[in-house]
Amino acid sequence: MKESFRVDVRKTSAEERERGMHQAQLVFELNHTMPFTARYGEIVEELFKGKLGKNVMLNAPLTCVCPDMVTIGDNVVIMNNCLMMSRGGITIEDGAMIAANVQLISNNHDLKEREVLICMPVRIGRNAWIGAGATILPGVTVGENAVVGAGSVVTKDVAANTIVAGNPARVIRTIEA
Repeated sequence: MKESFRVDVRKTSAEERERGMHQAQLVFELNHTMPFTARYGEIVEELFKGKLGKNVMLNAPLTCVCPDMVTIGDNVVIMNNCLMMSRGGITIEDGAMIAANVQLISNNHDLKEREVLICMPVRIGRNAWIGAGATILPGVTVGENAVVGAGSVVTKDVAANTIVAGNPARVIRTIEA
C-alpha cells in the first residue's frame, strides 16, 4: 500500500489561500493568452516554479490545482483540457505524452469528512502515452513506455511496456522491445 497523507482544507493558512488564488489567476491568464508567445512561456514557468523541463509543449486550456506540486520532465507533450488535481503531487517524466481531456487526480475527498483530502502521488513514467480522455487516479504509477487507452480509468499501477484500456483499466498486452 502506498503512503497517503491528509490535508484538511478547513485549516489552510492565509498564505496558502493567497498562493492558491494567485495560482488560479495564473491558470486563468494562461488559458486566455496567445500560445507560443513570450507571456505564455512566462506564465507556464511561474506556474510550475522551476519544475518544468526543456522543450515542453503545454496546450491550453489547462485546469490545475496546486501546480507547484507538479514536476514535468523534458520533451513532454500535454494536450488541451488536461485536468491536474495535484495536491498529492504529480510527476510527468521525460518524453511522456498526455492526450486531450486527460485527468491526473492525486487527491480525493474523505468519505466522512469531505473537507479532508486524501492525497497520493501520481507518476507518469518516461515515454508513457496517456490516451485521450483517460483518468489516472491517486497513487497510480504508469510505467516507462506504457500506453493507457483512450477513455480508460486507471485505478492500479501500470507496468512498464504494457498497454492497458477500459474502466477499470486492464492489461491488453505488453509492448515488445
